Amino acid sequence: MASPPNRVREMLSRYLLPHRGLVGSLTFLLLASNGLQLVTPKIMGAFINTARSDSAMDEVMYVGFLFLGVAIVHQVLAVGARYVSERLAWTATNQLREDLAMHCLRLDMSFHNKRTPGEMIERVDGDVGHLANFFSQFTVSILGSLLLLVGVLAVLYLDVDWRVGIAMSIYAIITLFGLAVLRSVAVPAWNEAREASAGLFGFLEEHLSGTEDIRANGGQANSMNLLFHHAGNRLRTERRASLKNVRLWGSTTGFHLLGHLIGLGAGYMLYPDKMSVGGVFELIWYTEILFRPLERLTREMEDFQRAGASIGRIDELRRRSTNISVQPGATGERTTLGASGALRVTFDEVTFGYNAEAPVLHDVNLEIAPGRVVGLLGRTGSGKTTISRLLFRLYDVQQGKILIDGIDIRAMEPASLRHRVGIVTQSVQLFRGTVRDNLTFFDASIPDAHIHDVVDSMGLSEWFGALPEGLDTVLHSGDGGLSAGEAQLLVFTRVFLKDPGLVILDEASSRLDPATEARIERAVDHLLAQRTGIIIAHRLATVARADEIIILDDGRVVEQGARATLAADPGSRFHGMLQTGMSELLA
Repeated sequence: MASPPNRVREMLSRYLLPHRGLVGSLTFLLLASNGLQLVTPKIMGAFINTARSDSAMDEVMYVGFLFLGVAIVHQVLAVGARYVSERLAWTATNQLREDLAMHCLRLDMSFHNKRTPGEMIERVDGDVGHLANFFSQFTVSILGSLLLLVGVLAVLYLDVDWRVGIAMSIYAIITLFGLAVLRSVAVPAWNEAREASAGLFGFLEEHLSGTEDIRANGGQANSMNLLFHHAGNRLRTERRASLKNVRLWGSTTGFHLLGHLIGLGAGYMLYPDKMSVGGVFELIWYTEILFRPLERLTREMEDFQRAGASIGRIDELRRRSTNISVQPGATGERTTLGASGALRVTFDEVTFGYNAEAPVLHDVNLEIAPGRVVGLLGRTGSGKTTISRLLFRLYDVQQGKILIDGIDIRAMEPASLRHRVGIVTQSVQLFRGTVRDNLTFFDASIPDAHIHDVVDSMGLSEWFGALPEGLDTVLHSGDGGLSAGEAQLLVFTRVFLKDPGLVILDEASSRLDPATEARIERAVDHLLAQRTGIIIAHRLATVARADEIIILDDGRVVEQGARATLAADPGSRFHGMLQTGMSELLA
């Protein structure tokens, strides 16, 4: 693993160097601004000496206006440098946010199941936000301060006295060495503080999304106690990290005093009888200017330490790799599915568990012919939903293999596989955007005419015609302001637009009342027509359209056959369900 300095250099080179124009502009502004700071003491010293001498008032006024002009130009350059640095920082960190978000989306579900959305928001936005400040402060405060430090020492060497330059160089080395020793003290503490902050955000996301259940079950007091715990933990860790920075601030006053003592002491010892008032003022000003970058470096050290902790956490996230990868098939074997048509599904001795030591599926063998609709039944926890997740390749099997049209799905690109497999679940997820955006998943290449054709073929023209602005009707996130039935109709249309060869209905109508369920029956018929279908259900009416029935028990296939044949066989489990009530057998 790369060391912290290497990680910082890698981060800066990756996200700052592509913006060479902004970096070049910032460099010019910094050099010009620092150059004016270096000549300001000389002008002020000349002004004092001119004012104390018998020089004409015009000459005094000239030097005074020169000082004011240089000061104004310096401020303009400083503002320009700050603007460019902020633009550079936000441009770079927005790219980093995009990369991290895309990286997280590519990670498999085993990663996401261990982390709450709130925690991921804190990683992608909170930690990167600290880097935005770091990039900005680094380019302006740290880099600019170092350039100014070198410039002041050069002036002291070349224009004042080389011996004063040596004395102040020793002072700068002592100061920088002291800061270098202290700079890593708070990094572990700030890392702990960021972990506490992520825990707080994860708690807030989880409990805010479950507000209805918490209030309905009287869990407010427990939620508040947990909030106090997480907030208190964040307070303690951030306070501990902040207190560890006190030694940096305590060192500032001592270094400041030491700088003035060394500068004035060196000047007095070297030429006590030759120093003019302007020369004394000039030396004091240069000493003050020399201390400014050192003080600024100290002041920004806390942000640097926070950035170091954030970079470490971001680097840890970036090094996470997905367990879902494309595995090459045999020589000459196809690794892509056909563009259209029903798909064949084969489970060959499949064993899988979310925890490898506790399998959910055991040696499952299934064969679903193209165009056939299968009803998948079983008790809660028997592995029905797990089968749908494996077909989407949200996880990979531990043993055996899953074939679609004879191709091992591990040899396919996940995006290509998921384009040919559609799923409708009882949990409908809509996104903030228009109906068109939610139907096409923000794919602008799908023409409206095709969307309307699909809507007509699904028998949903009347419902879509009732929308206030048609396809441009804006929906909100969550349920989008639609009823459960309306949301399900939208999802059916979304899946139909993909034209998948395999459709999975996972308890798709379990939350609907009978009247609403009847409205979507036609949509289901259109969705399953000339496609392979898997219907996961708890109600017998839902699998009435199935050609075959598969029953799971404890992760094993215990019965499989044609629905009509099993229904007529008194010895079959399915026949028993029909006679005694499916809900009792599957409870």
